Amino acid sequence: MVHFISKCEQDTIEFASKFASKLSKNDIIILSGELGSGKTKFVQGVLKYFGLENEISSPTFTIVNEYYAKDVNIYHFDVYRLEDIDEFYAMGGEEYFEKGICFIEWGEMIEPILPNNHIKITFQKSNENEEYRELKIETFGEKYLNLF
Repeated sequence: MVHFISKCEQDTIEFASKFASKLSKNDIIILSGELGSGKTKFVQGVLKYFGLENEISSPTFTIVNEYYAKDVNIYHFDVYRLEDIDEFYAMGGEEYFEKGICFIEWGEMIEPILPNNHIKITFQKSNENEEYRELKIETFGEKYLNLF
């Protein structure tokens, strides 16, 4: 497990941009944490790496936002409003897994259907400083053994 302490939104964006350099098609990243903990800012940093920093919007009302970079498609899900895994299947959610890089906010709900190889990033607000966030990055599957 890797830990990163972000002291401001810009730290989160810069860390995410560096993290994005390690990603490729078929990568699935679960973003877990309470509202306002930095999940969407993290995706903004990823999009920055791919030259799409002005494209970001929260997928809260659309379930998934699609971004098209030069070499890879990026899918940003927010599954908070879904009732269950069946609703994810019904929208064809798992079909995105092989189309590009998937970021899934509130993805704990669909963890049982995730491929063995995926990454989970947990965002936690600091009790000591309202700007600070701790990011815990866990990798699952052999694909990511040497990611960090």
